[in-house]
Amino acid sequence: MTKYIENLNLYLDARKIKQNYLSMKTGIDAKKMSRILNGVQDITATDMDKIAEALGENTEYFLQENFRVPEEFEQEPEKITFYAGEPAKEQEKIANTLLKLLENIDEVISAKGRFLNISR
Repeated sequence: MTKYIENLNLYLDARKIKQNYLSMKTGIDAKKMSRILNGVQDITATDMDKIAEALGENTEYFLQENFRVPEEFEQEPEKITFYAGEPAKEQEKIANTLLKLLENIDEVISAKGRFLNISR
């Protein structure tokens, strides 16, 4: 397994980024992405660039010998908050459902993609 793939896997694990999400962001087929990340298939320079760009990094970042993933507090936070007043019971139920959806959006999006591929 190459240094790029080792570092990339460390990054994905630390950030809890799923292969399906990375596949969707890069346009690289999910099966190919799996083979690349498991070291079964060699990665091309084009794929390295696509992956690094999708993760907001440059290719050289994943080629470092002494690679370390920055702690969460070292990066700018990406948080969204809002206040909608005191919710009624039905609104609270809808809000909780939306929170569950947001927590599992990757699975929802990949399921939609699989459904669309099956229907073709």
